[in-house]
Amino acid sequence: MLIPRPAELDPGEGAFTITPTTPISADPPLERAARWLRSTLAPALGGPPPAEGDGPAVRFRHAPDLAEEAYRLTVTPGGVLAEASAHPGAFYAAQSLVQLLPPAVYRSAGAPLALRLPAVTVADAPRFGWRGTLIDVARHFLPKREVLRYLDLMALHKINVLHLHLTDDQGWRIEIKRYPALTETGGWRKGSTVGSSRHGRHEDRPHGGFYTQDDIREIVAYAAERAITVVPEIDLPGHTQAAIAAYPELGNSDAPVEVRTAWGPGEHVLNAEESTLAFFRNVFDEVLELFDSRYVCIGGDECVKTEWRSDARVQQRMRERGLADEDALQSWFVRHFDEYLTARGRALLGWDEILDGGLAEGATVMSWRGTGGAVAAARAGHDVIACPLTDVYFDYRQSDDPDEPIPVGCVIGLADAYAFEPVPEGLSLSETGHVLGGQAQLWTEPVDGPRALDYLAFPRLAAFAEAVWTRGPRDYAEFEPRLVHHLARLDALGVEYRPLAGPHPWQRRPDALGWPRSRAEMLDDVLGGPEPTPGD
Repeated sequence: MLIPRPAELDPGEGAFTITPTTPISADPPLERAARWLRSTLAPALGGPPPAEGDGPAVRFRHAPDLAEEAYRLTVTPGGVLAEASAHPGAFYAAQSLVQLLPPAVYRSAGAPLALRLPAVTVADAPRFGWRGTLIDVARHFLPKREVLRYLDLMALHKINVLHLHLTDDQGWRIEIKRYPALTETGGWRKGSTVGSSRHGRHEDRPHGGFYTQDDIREIVAYAAERAITVVPEIDLPGHTQAAIAAYPELGNSDAPVEVRTAWGPGEHVLNAEESTLAFFRNVFDEVLELFDSRYVCIGGDECVKTEWRSDARVQQRMRERGLADEDALQSWFVRHFDEYLTARGRALLGWDEILDGGLAEGATVMSWRGTGGAVAAARAGHDVIACPLTDVYFDYRQSDDPDEPIPVGCVIGLADAYAFEPVPEGLSLSETGHVLGGQAQLWTEPVDGPRALDYLAFPRLAAFAEAVWTRGPRDYAEFEPRLVHHLARLDALGVEYRPLAGPHPWQRRPDALGWPRSRAEMLDDVLGGPEPTPGD
């Protein structure tokens, strides 16, 4: 009943029962996983079990022969042995061990439980090293406590990257001490669109919030304990209206600009001055102090170039730099920050529009406009993360049911999420090696709080987790019974997921209209025509 399904699982005979006196010990490199397990089992046992002791035990043993995220878990009537070479593998072994217990073990308090583990041998390792999910905290802010809760839910599913979309036209969500107005002014907006922008409905309730630098340090450390890397996204040169509202000198107009209240990309983008580059280098200097991720996302997507085309100063700067057109100017921005990040031992991550005008040497591509960007980047020798909007945009509707809340985009049902294949067709074996993995997106235009986030994320994220973890063929008919058992775990954790039969009455949003589309329409919108075949 494990999710995601492990590479090998062999049932044994008998069982082992963890009692309040059962030691849970570890070799020093794996102690963090043992500490997490002791803490997790404490409510069910009436207190944390000991770290040392005689007799039958749960032991984490260092096994240097295993890859960093691999583990072996052996349960016999005489005890439990979890083997790993590093913290991630040991932590995943601990997660699998807890999944072998009754779902009530996930409750925070209650009557002590009989923690009976069935005898089993599990040998496991993930298919991909990048198993990510994005949370867009710019459109609707998610309080820190909810980010920490979400990290626990990611860890349950062995998802190892949290991509935090921290800045956009609609809000700036991270404290930058050198530029306090980014959060004082850019951190809130006067109102928000309700439902799809197509219908023009609006509410005047202010929305805002941001993470202090201490909050970010806490989030990053909490994630690391759960074998999760947090990747920040600071958007440029588009999706920057909130920053321009705070510091008008970054923009292209003398007219005042407010934080954007409508969804979708605004036309206010960064100017091409050296002072603007220096501003964002200073921003990134502080960001890099907070995040230890090798990858840093600069966005680079959906840059509306209207202002650039009409602004005489931008056109002059383009001529001075020998840039042929506005696509080349966008590429110039990307290359500048690619060099900046590379010099500091980091790697630039950007959405697939960074391919337009030429790709920076060290860039890794988030391929969202179908699979064409993944194919082009991999063939050019660049690493790729697959996140096509028609497969893993989990803000999109989950069925054709008219009761789906704010039904935007195309249908991405549970079976669709399970069928997701990160490696696009048409790549050679060597090119396939550039596909680092996949990522599910949770853009938050239709998400005004954690309850709505739960509904859109789960149980689709469980299906996605198996798609990026499990090797070999997958069968939804085999997955669904395991998922039904898994839903009891989510119930115990208080996750307000979408029931398999459709939304609860209180999960509907008749007050907020959506805009249902087909897959072909979604691709046509972002590509300006049908997606090319891999051979084109």
